[in-house]
Amino acid sequence: MIRSLLLASCALGISAIPANARTLDPANAADALEIVKRTQCGIGDKPAVMHWSGKIYSRVQGEPDRHLFDGEGMNIRRCVPVSDPKRGEGFRMVSREVMVFTDPKTGEIIREWTNPWTDETVEVMHIANDPVNQRPNFPLDAEGKPKPPMKLKRMGEWVLMPLEVPLFYTNPLAGAYQDYVGNKYHAMEIFDFADRADTLLDTRYPTAYPTVSWVRISDWMPWMKMRGRQGQLVFNAMGAKLKSYDDLSKLLKDEIAANYPEYSAAPPLDDQRPNETTWTVFKKRIDEERAARETETFLSEGQH
Repeated sequence: MIRSLLLASCALGISAIPANARTLDPANAADALEIVKRTQCGIGDKPAVMHWSGKIYSRVQGEPDRHLFDGEGMNIRRCVPVSDPKRGEGFRMVSREVMVFTDPKTGEIIREWTNPWTDETVEVMHIANDPVNQRPNFPLDAEGKPKPPMKLKRMGEWVLMPLEVPLFYTNPLAGAYQDYVGNKYHAMEIFDFADRADTLLDTRYPTAYPTVSWVRISDWMPWMKMRGRQGQLVFNAMGAKLKSYDDLSKLLKDEIAANYPEYSAAPPLDDQRPNETTWTVFKKRIDEERAARETETFLSEGQH
């Protein structure tokens, strides 16, 4: 055990074990926040990189599920300390993320896809959301009271952290009457983190490197042009927090360098931009294409 700790300390660049090292208590609000920070963030304001890969299926009533794509993605983030007179000392995370859709047979990134329901060939718009920031996290609520104990499960030497995120909000691609006729964005994201208790809860380690499983049940991707067909996508992926950006796969690093160079670094710590989603990014893209066509038509007609 001592030898393992010494090796880990050297690998992390720790010259000495902190004198105030202790075991974090998830029932304590401040410690619970520190556990979340160790799970999500890097060391200090250094970036942390989450990496995942998995499969993407269709689910349509009355037909077997189809394995449509594989997928591989990353999120690069930094955390900045924030302070509130009532809620205490917390942190805010800024991040951006990329996920590419790949061919299940070849492993290559898909640029065009033939929709098996419509036989239409469409351009694939990979997920590239910038930013994906989080609201500030504090140990206390708005009334200054400690938050409820976090959901941690112990299984032997492992700590499990399940997190379900139900999503139901106005779809930027739909109209102004969604409360009456539907079309709201409806999804569920499930994140299940796991790490060894002796590293996650021990403050002798400056951060943790958990594994994560990610399940997402969502509407069709807008670029699929499903035209309101019944059905959903099911994403199932696994991954981990990496030691550095260099640990990403060659496929992702090459794609980011070629098409998303800004995604090799996290957003600035003072980033206040509104978050992007696949739906907001797709709307901007369609609006820009339509505006360009209208301009081209106007110029063409003006020449006659």
